[in-house]
Amino acid sequence: MIRVGILGATGYTALELIKILLRHPQAQITAVTSRQEGRPPIASTHPSLTGRLDLPLEDFAPAAVAERCDCIFSCLPHAASAESAKALLALGKRVIDFSADYRLNDPVSYKKWYDHDHPDAERLGNTVYGLPELFRKQIPDAKLVANPGCYPTSAILPLMPFLKDGWVEATDIIVDSKSGVSGAGRTPKLGTLYPECNESISAYSVGKHRHQPEIEQILGRVATQPQVIFTPHLTPMDRGILSVSYSKPKRSFTEEEALNHLRDAYRGEPFVRVVKHLPTTKDVAHSNFCDITARVTGGRLLLISTLDNLIKGASGAAAQNFNLMYGFAETTALL
Repeated sequence: MIRVGILGATGYTALELIKILLRHPQAQITAVTSRQEGRPPIASTHPSLTGRLDLPLEDFAPAAVAERCDCIFSCLPHAASAESAKALLALGKRVIDFSADYRLNDPVSYKKWYDHDHPDAERLGNTVYGLPELFRKQIPDAKLVANPGCYPTSAILPLMPFLKDGWVEATDIIVDSKSGVSGAGRTPKLGTLYPECNESISAYSVGKHRHQPEIEQILGRVATQPQVIFTPHLTPMDRGILSVSYSKPKRSFTEEEALNHLRDAYRGEPFVRVVKHLPTTKDVAHSNFCDITARVTGGRLLLISTLDNLIKGASGAAAQNFNLMYGFAETTALL
């Protein structure tokens, strides 16, 4: 039985993670942390956990958490997450980090996009990127795993096979994404209040979204200096992401050939479904699946993907990583 701690346990991704781990036969949640007055029960923040998890929310103290946990999932914001991970790693613990703190390769890029000096810069560029479909072999031995961003997962999985095998140009890639409101987190913000976002759709962070360098960096492992224009949109739904990428083919190929290339790339992958139809966010809601299809039109390859931003885009991927790190079947608690 692996003893598990969850830092920043009051957010949406933490709740989804808790629900997954509660049905995991080899995981026992032994610590949940958050800055709260006193030690309120976790169910006071997440009422759906009433009668399911009887633990108090406690302030994070590295030594105390390390004493009771083997593996810690950090659902903290950037910068704060790296500070906590650094302390836990020094105590010999394994960490799966939900933040962006370890996704980028260098401190200069991190500071540019996150406006902070990195608190654990020496680990940048040396941390496993936790997208199992692409980096499965690196995950089992990792002490620290950088869980991917939700938008990057929806963009990277469809594009990677075509860039890797030279089917499309690495420059002039456009990724247009729509996300549910839970992607903005649980902290109240004006733009995500119900009267502001209901019955409306809006673009945001145009040309400056922090997931753009993450997408380019991972695609850059198989292509030379990929150039991505990434535009996210907020849509009036609780959860889900739909991404459409547009790229220029280097040679002529049919829609069926593109679909077969995706099928070949992800054959045997339990959580990537290559579909003929146009996928919707409802198809993958509350699941760890990423559905992908392809269309060839107007001289472009269009790749359409959907996933649940809280599960395959966060907590489900983290559970996949956890299973790989400890030698469990990758699908445990996820199917």
